[in-house]
Amino acid sequence: MKNIEWRYLKGLNQLYENKKTRLKVLNNSFINQVLYKQKKLIRPQSGNHNFTVITPKFKAFYEEHFRDIFDYYNNFFEESGIDNNAHKRYDKSDLESLIFIYNNKEELRKNLTTEYTFSSRVFKRKGAKYLSNKPGLKKDVLKLLEIDEFPEKDPKNNLWRIVVDCINPKVIVICENIACLKVPAEYKKRGIELWYVGGNNTKPLLDLSHEKITHPIFYFCDWDYYGLLIFSRIKKIFDEKKINIELLEPKDLTNSLSVNSPHHNSKWQKEEFSKLSKNDFTKTQIKLIYNLINSNEWIEEESMDLIEVLENKEVI
Repeated sequence: MKNIEWRYLKGLNQLYENKKTRLKVLNNSFINQVLYKQKKLIRPQSGNHNFTVITPKFKAFYEEHFRDIFDYYNNFFEESGIDNNAHKRYDKSDLESLIFIYNNKEELRKNLTTEYTFSSRVFKRKGAKYLSNKPGLKKDVLKLLEIDEFPEKDPKNNLWRIVVDCINPKVIVICENIACLKVPAEYKKRGIELWYVGGNNTKPLLDLSHEKITHPIFYFCDWDYYGLLIFSRIKKIFDEKKINIELLEPKDLTNSLSVNSPHHNSKWQKEEFSKLSKNDFTKTQIKLIYNLINSNEWIEEESMDLIEVLENKEVI
């Protein structure tokens, strides 16, 4: 789906149901450029531009591109009890984060973090103060978690381990970030069981028994200093259990970003190989890491296609 805010999805649905809407759907650039100017599927109502109306081909286009998306999010609002009014400026990322919280609220509530920690983990790339600056969104998050407020301090034992179960798993992938767990359907179809243990918090892995790791296990992360450092910590834990874990690498550096990109705080260290242990990486991975260090760049986990990476390794 195009990153269209919920209020505009509501407007498109009103057009589909009622053939017109008072909501300002033309304020969205994609709707304005594609549906109005290019495809001419909608237009301002003649004589009353407060309304937008449809043209004959709109319904078929909506059914193909937007109906399932709207129904998916609308069902979430109805099941969760959150108000789905058209004033909410929630984008795709916000909606996916809310659904993730709803589906995993019991685990998240076990060890509640501070608002800033929660925001930085669940609303990644949007910053620790994102929820503070979005009081309506924060209100919905608190409602989903069934709490009145976040704790003032992080607990000493923050032991998140969120698992997207898979009926017939072929592999287990531990993700540094939550992104894949927000849209797990395609991964489950392919036999990929996803785990998230809280980014830098690797303690939940210490208590894992061998019975819980009966399939090949991989680590999927940002290719920056902190992401690779965390992998080394996790590899040490699994080495002590005599269990092999493999790091998933990007196929190339096409999608690399500057380490100074917005909301990114992981910088390469000045020491040789950025103080990382070469013993934890393959020759191919070492070469990629050196290239990233020398160009002062990094690879974001979300820019890699997890299914494609696993297919290239011929494990799914």
